[in-house]
Amino acid sequence: MRIAPRTAVLLTVPPLLWAGNAVVGRLLVGSVPPLTLNFLRWLLAALLLLPLGWRVLRAPGTLRGRWPYLLLTGTLGVGLYNALQYLALVSSTPINVTLIASSMPVWMLAVGALFYREHPGPRQLLGALLSLAGVLFVIARGDAHALLQVRFVRGDLYVIVAIISWAFYSWLLARPPASMRGAQRPHWHWAEALLLQILFGLLGAGAAAGLEQAAGTHAIRWSSSWTLAGLAYVVVGPALVAFRCWGLGVATAGPALAAFFSNLTPLFAALMSAAVLGEPPRWYHGVAFALIVAGIVVSGRRG
Repeated sequence: MRIAPRTAVLLTVPPLLWAGNAVVGRLLVGSVPPLTLNFLRWLLAALLLLPLGWRVLRAPGTLRGRWPYLLLTGTLGVGLYNALQYLALVSSTPINVTLIASSMPVWMLAVGALFYREHPGPRQLLGALLSLAGVLFVIARGDAHALLQVRFVRGDLYVIVAIISWAFYSWLLARPPASMRGAQRPHWHWAEALLLQILFGLLGAGAAAGLEQAAGTHAIRWSSSWTLAGLAYVVVGPALVAFRCWGLGVATAGPALAAFFSNLTPLFAALMSAAVLGEPPRWYHGVAFALIVAGIVVSGRRG
């Protein structure tokens, strides 16, 4: 299987936007509570999608028999994944989050093998090792001893749960139930389908944000210059654009191959951090990029 240029672009855009999401999420710590941030992000995204997808709300009958799937995908992709990431950024360090997130292809292959009978071949396993090596290389900055200094905290567990939820979400997109494919497939526009996912996901996201506020978290600091700009970015970029591109890419290439592209996220994050700090890219960024791309190419050439 060869990766078409269009598919490669579709699967590269989300990691780029997600890298920015991690940076912005870290900057918003202290300004917006993490679970509240997740709820506001998707609430605003739903409002932006309404002009494009409002027609699906006029036909509630199409949800009959399909709402369990929409509730599950909405909960995993909207209500859980990003909420846990924002929550992790409060107590965990960026290097820990990136290190754990680099295991995405492993979880994606495991879910496929255990629940969808998609057993990885030797090329996929080799691709996973190459891609993982690239991520570890950029985390270690070319020094293997740096990995020995990593210390794990509670937030790291949140990242693991988030990655597993995203793996199931991606497989559900690629292997939907019978009610979502074939002759029974509803004729929803992409904006309508995403709007439904978000609305169902907001049920869990809203409940979590409500519990967070009831627990006595700090109020939103609207006076911060980062608050409005950060909200605008996480709504338009990582939420709408990234989800649309990821959905198209997964439908074309499959979730197992798409997972290797997700390993570009820490590399993009490292480059963004270097740009923010005024530091030029280092030699290990180039080596890591080569290893990650090699993993993508190898896994994409399955027999």
